[in-house]
Amino acid sequence: GIEYIDSYYFNQVEHIRFNSTVGKYVGYTEHGLKNAEAWNKGSELAQEIGELERYCKYNAANHYSAVLDKT
Repeated sequence: GIEYIDSYYFNQVEHIRFNSTVGKYVGYTEHGLKNAEAWNKGSELAQEIGELERYCKYNAANHYSAVLDKT
């Protein structure tokens, strides 16, 4: 399977991450925890899942096909 990760950094510190395997945002700092809680309840979560469907799964099939053509 594939895994889609979208991380948000500030001053080289990861504050929050969406991980498609977990299926929600996870915060890693005090600020990130607050955002993760809000984003998991809001439209941001649906947008991330939409990106997974629209971009990742679509392109994964194309890349997989290209790899098979080379073998």
